[in-house]
Amino acid sequence: MLFLFDCDGVLVDSEIIAAKVDAEHLAEVGFTITPEEVIRRFAGLTSRDIVEVIEAEIGRPLPEEFLAEQKLELDRRLAAEVQPVPGVHDMLDRLDGPRCVCSNSTGERLKLTMERTRLWDRFRPYIYSAVEVGTRKAKPDPNVYRYAMEQFGAVPRETIVVEDSIFGVAAAKAAGARVVGFTGASHAWPGLAELLTEAGAETVIRRLADLPKVAEAFMAWDGAVD
Repeated sequence: MLFLFDCDGVLVDSEIIAAKVDAEHLAEVGFTITPEEVIRRFAGLTSRDIVEVIEAEIGRPLPEEFLAEQKLELDRRLAAEVQPVPGVHDMLDRLDGPRCVCSNSTGERLKLTMERTRLWDRFRPYIYSAVEVGTRKAKPDPNVYRYAMEQFGAVPRETIVVEDSIFGVAAAKAAGARVVGFTGASHAWPGLAELLTEAGAETVIRRLADLPKVAEAFMAWDGAVD
């Protein structure tokens, strides 16, 4: 089977850092929101998507420099603080099958976080940014997952996607893949598993160590072949 991983919140524990930066910068422009609210509302979306939603809510554009300043601060914090999600390296050591990364983050951001967490060399060159491949549409559009499957010549029902956001799950389901929800990163909250299931995840795990056994079970269930 082919394994497609989201990056932020699945491989690297970066969502909580991004949420704190977003909340701080939004407060500076008069939009009060907690990091927890940022995660619940926007996890899985691009920064530009988040800005568009907020601009629609407040009825005015954010400052032109907002995204650039947010990016600089987030890159600084990630370079200093980001860690791998617990168990990710052990899981990859045990996983049998081709794998790649499918993320809404830019290629530049993926290189930053994955190099710091020693994951870059475990996936390259199969590291895809949704906004840089295929139709260049971000999740929840299925673009990046369809693109990845095409590169490997994989059948969707023989592809497992691991996602931590409802937008990512929706993208993977639209691409026809089988989806495992993940709730083991620092940003996860009570109720996330239920939301991922409602979005289309066939099962949800809290430990990446459980993924190889889940893959074995998927292969035995209707819809996948050995």
